[in-house]
Amino acid sequence: MGLLLKVILPLMGLGLAVYFYSAPENFNEEMLRGKRVIVTGASSGIGEQMAYHLARMGAHVLVTARTEAKLQKVVERCRELGAASARFMLAATSKGALLPGGLDMLILNHIGHSYFNYFDGDVDHIRKLLETNFLSYVAMTVTALPMLKESEGNIVVVSSVAGKAPGPFAAPYSATKFALDGFFSSLRHEFIIENVNVSITLCILGYIDTGKLNATGARGLRRARQAEVSPASPVRGFTTPFLWCRAKVQSENAPAKTSCFLTHCGVRHR
Repeated sequence: MGLLLKVILPLMGLGLAVYFYSAPENFNEEMLRGKRVIVTGASSGIGEQMAYHLARMGAHVLVTARTEAKLQKVVERCRELGAASARFMLAATSKGALLPGGLDMLILNHIGHSYFNYFDGDVDHIRKLLETNFLSYVAMTVTALPMLKESEGNIVVVSSVAGKAPGPFAAPYSATKFALDGFFSSLRHEFIIENVNVSITLCILGYIDTGKLNATGARGLRRARQAEVSPASPVRGFTTPFLWCRAKVQSENAPAKTSCFLTHCGVRHR
């Protein structure tokens, strides 16, 4: 029994990991040509770059965020890159946002402002963050689902490793990401049971450097790194596993610099 737990099971896990992550690429850009896609939180960072990649593939792109001036620039760039069409909608009105003629893919990427520091007991902050980082995802999914069922489309949820392996200094943020994982993973199982052919993909990202890290966030990162004495480092009486994953958002002309990128993918069910 000891040999099984210590040697055989870890080797089996390693073998399965190698098998799944070394599978040949079967992605074809033509699959997205002409597809109708909504990308939220697309005025900068990950959402902006996703919009540009979709534009290059010839998709119809609708981007949403809070800043109109930035969205206008993103839409202009999408048109230059070859999008079949590109337009924007402000986040305040995007709950009912749909592209003309239907929808093939909903990419949920927006996020509310949060700090990277010790939790200070601010319950209102958690409530507001849940509204933005979780409940709005659910609301947009509910609105889009009838059209996604009709097109047998896709829901893509951009989440974080903080929703899988919680660490210190990000309690409110981590709570919202755990909520995303719980809801959309459960919804995926319901789709299997009901034979709903809409795929759900949860993208579990590590720390992504989008150039927005403010002074508070930088101080929090320094605290976390100082606390990281070992892979399982005691912090205020708890044993907390740390997984520091750093990446640069892939820009239009520069390759992504990524040391850790984890994805939990949904599959199509018929």
